[in-house]
Amino acid sequence: MGIRFGSRSTTGWRATIAVAMSNYIEAGSIIAIATSLSAWQERFGLDDLAVGLLASLSANAFGAALGAAIGGPLCDRYGRKFIYTYDLLLYMLGVLLAVFAASYWMLLVAFVLTGIAVGAGVTASWTYIAEEAPPDKRAAHVGTAQLAWSIGPMVGYLLAVVVAPLGLLGSRLIFAHLFLVAAVAWWVRRGLPESRIWRDRNADRGGPPSTAGNLRALFGVKANLTAMLLLFGVYALWNAVAGQAGIFQPRVYDAAGVASETEQYLLQVLVWGCTSAATYFGFMLLADRVSRRWLYFAGAALGVLAWGALIYAPPNTATLLFFAIGWGVSSGIGAQAFYGLWTSELFATRYRASAQGVLFLAARVLVGLLSVWFPVLLTQIGLRGLGLLILGLLVAALAIGTIWAPRTRGKSLQQIEQERYGNPKSSESPATAS
Repeated sequence: MGIRFGSRSTTGWRATIAVAMSNYIEAGSIIAIATSLSAWQERFGLDDLAVGLLASLSANAFGAALGAAIGGPLCDRYGRKFIYTYDLLLYMLGVLLAVFAASYWMLLVAFVLTGIAVGAGVTASWTYIAEEAPPDKRAAHVGTAQLAWSIGPMVGYLLAVVVAPLGLLGSRLIFAHLFLVAAVAWWVRRGLPESRIWRDRNADRGGPPSTAGNLRALFGVKANLTAMLLLFGVYALWNAVAGQAGIFQPRVYDAAGVASETEQYLLQVLVWGCTSAATYFGFMLLADRVSRRWLYFAGAALGVLAWGALIYAPPNTATLLFFAIGWGVSSGIGAQAFYGLWTSELFATRYRASAQGVLFLAARVLVGLLSVWFPVLLTQIGLRGLGLLILGLLVAALAIGTIWAPRTRGKSLQQIEQERYGNPKSSESPATAS
């Protein structure tokens, strides 16, 4: 069993991979921040609240939320290519500021800029990939973005181990590597065509809709509101936990009894290695072939078990390995992979990216609110004190995604739109929505 790169065209896979790099640099940004927070804290004499502010305004939370809120509507108005051509220029400016940051405020600006670029780029990438993918291999193509997202942290933590002896200079070098990756991705993307579905839709309707009218229609159609509730439950609740894990996981390990920074980073390499493997062998190869409902359930349930073990089981080697492998596999076939797929399937072309922007905004705001206080709470009440919150969010996401999983496997985006909205005009006007 494998993915046949010639099934549609090698060029199509090149485009998928080039656009999916948004997810590599998003995850890479989060890990670059996570592995450098202690060094920045020492360098600038920061307290836990200042550290939480850095995390909450970054690509992990509010920065990405703002980027998604801006980028999603612009993506529907001016095209997918407009965003994925220019967002990386802003990203490169942000990481360059991080490389040379000489003050707390310079670093804060760097994190905000990279966050805005990431939020805009990720919404455009998921939309573009889904629209260009063959219906029977849409999960495989969308999963490429998830694969890039999981490889980013694995590489980031490996680099953190290698450059650890260099201290803060090593952290600056990790940001520098992200600048180089973004520059290569930007160069490759320049030659990519616009989404055919977006072009055809605008040709049929006489041009793209206005941004304000698009957002009014998005919230005026019942099919959109039900989809947004489903996807918020699947992604935002899960991401409230994953977002803290992404940026504060070394501190979580410390609270669980793993004091060695090198051991913390190597555990994370194992987590993301398992995520990468599960994304390919689990999501990319299976989600177009088997029941998505039960594949989602398996991943979400494993995530609950993994965190339950880390929080409540004795902090020994077996527990830590179970968590790293379980959470890694869960993330590969879990909420983010299905969110990237379902959020592209459940909305009409005219506001597909805008819907992603709204949902990404909501999810990252939730992460940001928790990120401001997470390091303080972790210090004050410990990991067990946060256990009920963490497990409650994961169980809620498991139940919502399993019960209301949509039946979209193997269908074209046009067919799904017809089934959800009825006649073509029903996705254009709130008055005709059912």
